[in-house]
Amino acid sequence: MITKQQVLEFLKNYDMENITIATVCSHSSLQIFDGARKEGFRTLGICVGKPPKFYDAFPKAKPDEYLIVDSYADIMNKVEELREKNVIIVPHGSFVAYLGTKRFAEMAVPTFGNRDVLEWESDRDKEREWLLGAGIHMPGKIDDPRDINGPVMVKYHGAKGGKGFFVAKTYEEFEQLVDKTQKYTIQEFITGTRYYLHYFYSPIRDEGYTLSKGSLELLSMDRRVESNADEIFRLGSPKELIEAEIRPTYVVTGNMPLVARESLLPLIFSLGERVVEESLGLFGGMIGAFCLETVFTDELEIKVFEISARIVAGTNLYITGSPYSDLIEENMSTGKRIAREIKMAVKAGKLEEIIS
Repeated sequence: MITKQQVLEFLKNYDMENITIATVCSHSSLQIFDGARKEGFRTLGICVGKPPKFYDAFPKAKPDEYLIVDSYADIMNKVEELREKNVIIVPHGSFVAYLGTKRFAEMAVPTFGNRDVLEWESDRDKEREWLLGAGIHMPGKIDDPRDINGPVMVKYHGAKGGKGFFVAKTYEEFEQLVDKTQKYTIQEFITGTRYYLHYFYSPIRDEGYTLSKGSLELLSMDRRVESNADEIFRLGSPKELIEAEIRPTYVVTGNMPLVARESLLPLIFSLGERVVEESLGLFGGMIGAFCLETVFTDELEIKVFEISARIVAGTNLYITGSPYSDLIEENMSTGKRIAREIKMAVKAGKLEEIIS
């Protein structure tokens, strides 16, 4: 992994009056570019082959310039060019997935956030260690698939947008569906409503909902639309679907807005606080946007089944603000909040605290 000291050496040659915000043209890039422009930054979109034509349809979110690469791996050959443009990379789920966690960790360009989180987020065993260490209530884990005696969710490691995930009720079903060439985790299936909670942790802001260091913000919430799980039962009962050999799939195709009942906000903030405080002790802190992926039960418990330690696509619902972010500052998207953090850090001479 590129070291923090190496990154700081790169920053010595940067023109702080002309920072460029860059990311891969995918996932949440429209709001990242829009938010960066609103905060006065130049923007650069990284794309394979040629710029996506649909960006022309959204002039406010179209990057100022593009970096064309032959493949995502080719980004590693463009690091000097990126540094010459005073680029700070803003990662998102697709960026890390396309480039690969190992290459992303080695990319020699200053990057928003703490790259040490990759080790803890991409491995579901370490992720579980982190969340349980924070006192988070998680679904039970089954180590031996022969112990399956009720519904379980089987997930593969890494950010895959739900691809390949499946529900099994027996060991026989598990054996029929599992891809043993990939690392997987088996979790107890929790019934309830899925809420994806979008937070922002700033290590340099000392007002609002303060922590041992910095402050925590709740920017928005969403629920994911999954294909074909969200529509499949129109075709019949679960038994009829199984008999027809039709099974739910969980590939994320979109997102829907949500607002939680106000009485749950203390618990929602407590969950975010505990996860951040634990991260400070484990690897120096998770910086910026993150998402707790949860199930709200009918007992008003919140169980966390996963964490995404960067901007998630569900925040795309709120480019002009959400019912929560509007109570902090109107028209504040997560993309704009990331740019604001970089702007604040540059002005305060604290860029080294939010960059790796």
